[in-house]
Amino acid sequence: MTTRGLIGERWSLRILWACAIGTGISLYMVAQERDMQNRAREMAAEAAARSVERD
Repeated sequence: MTTRGLIGERWSLRILWACAIGTGISLYMVAQERDMQNRAREMAAEAAARSVERD
């Protein structure tokens, strides 16, 4: 009984799915981080605009 390559087809499919799921999770986390940074940037800009209006 010989197999092609170092790992069998079933395991390669599992590894492929694990990588796909991991990539999806990573992209979601990056999107959340960017959203947080954008919100912080907008809040800082609004605070700066308010301080300029007071002066």
